[in-house]
Amino acid sequence: QVQLVESGGGLVQTGGSLRLSCVASGRTFSRYPMGWFRQTPGKERDDVAAISWSGGSTRYSDSVKGRFTISRDNGKNTLYLQMNSLKPEDTAVYYCARKNMAFGEAITNAYEYDSWGQGTQVTVSS
Repeated sequence: QVQLVESGGGLVQTGGSLRLSCVASGRTFSRYPMGWFRQTPGKERDDVAAISWSGGSTRYSDSVKGRFTISRDNGKNTLYLQMNSLKPEDTAVYYCARKNMAFGEAITNAYEYDSWGQGTQVTVSS
């Protein structure tokens, strides 16, 4: 089972930026599509962004399109989420996840992911 460890969360003012990282254990990171999701208390987990195994295709939720960028460095087993122009509504716990099947395109459906990190808190103050 892969282990995913997120970092980079914190407190930032509206309009600010943060970059989240997710380091994966093992040697199979490069084979799997990956995704970022977020959750606030009392709500379901929402998709944020996804990236194909090769990094060649990405998908974003409408709420973050144009502000967030997902990327990966397969040589470092690391997934990134660059978040710019942050808004208070972006406040959430952010999770990285690995899709349940190797290869394939970017998918934002959380039910297709079976390995999750512990999450990192992002708080955007107004």
